[in-house]
Amino acid sequence: MEYRKVGGSDLQVSVLTLGTATFGGANEFFRAWGETDAAEATSLVDISLDAGVTLFDSADAYSNGLAEEILGKAIAGRRNRLLISTKAAFRTGPGPDDIGSSRKHLFEACEASLRRLGTDHIDLWQLHAFDALTPIDETLHAMDDLVRAGKVRYIGCSNFSGWHLMKSLSLSDRHGWARHVAHQAYYSLLAREYEWELMPLAIDQQVGTVVWSPLSGGRLTGKVARNEPIPEGSRTAKLGAHGPELPLEQLYQVVDVLRAIAEELGRSVSEVALNWVLHRPTVSTLVIGARNAAQLRENLGCVEFKLTPEQVNRLDQASASRPVYPYWHQRQTFAERNPPPVA
Repeated sequence: MEYRKVGGSDLQVSVLTLGTATFGGANEFFRAWGETDAAEATSLVDISLDAGVTLFDSADAYSNGLAEEILGKAIAGRRNRLLISTKAAFRTGPGPDDIGSSRKHLFEACEASLRRLGTDHIDLWQLHAFDALTPIDETLHAMDDLVRAGKVRYIGCSNFSGWHLMKSLSLSDRHGWARHVAHQAYYSLLAREYEWELMPLAIDQQVGTVVWSPLSGGRLTGKVARNEPIPEGSRTAKLGAHGPELPLEQLYQVVDVLRAIAEELGRSVSEVALNWVLHRPTVSTLVIGARNAAQLRENLGCVEFKLTPEQVNRLDQASASRPVYPYWHQRQTFAERNPPPVA
């Protein structure tokens, strides 16, 4: 297992993180992800620790907090061997203050997560989404207070746009508050928009990328391919894709190249897709989920090899998409002064 610093911080994590969205299955949405109970979760944590995984990621919104409870049971007695990341901001109750990034909600959410996880601190606590109704300085001041109280070690955000993150960093620097060291973002061979603005920002500001859904919700496992229907009962069949639907031909051409490279290397399609993301700029760790031990062991194998430059180029070409404005204009008209962060 390889270990990397998260952005410009001194927090060091394994390049693979076990995600817990599959824990619990408390409602129809999360049952499509998985229904892992405490016993099976303990087994998955065992496998992960044996493989060198140090970071375990959750959120208070996963199965209405049940995922955090199950993770807490699975790590009981070995908290000192691992790092916990979790998230807050999504709705956790029916009240007007049971959502968002206000001081009131964040304080309550942090205490509730600590209780469910059975720990006295969270190593990386992230805003699950940007709250446009709460002043950013209120949010950051509250997070800084929790860091100073010792309940949170490092802070991060998730699903922010460029200006959301840059304004947050600027306010933290101005007031001497804790700074976002990580941005948990959607990035894969089917979702390369992260490269347009958020990756250059992360490079410039030394923010580490914690990648969620690097297999695009299961579409890059090889089970969905040309002339092969989506398997019944799969998460992709039940929930569809993250974000806008891509043309099927675009998906097929990426999977065609993945399958060819997987055959060349004697690896699975999932391993190749994960390996491509793993070696992109700013990436600190990939959040991988698993319904069972076999899936987990397969995904863990993505750290055991490295794609050749020629193989990376084939995947880059197959997954390339035209940037939206103003990025296409910047690259087209002033490329010598605005090079993309990746080739």
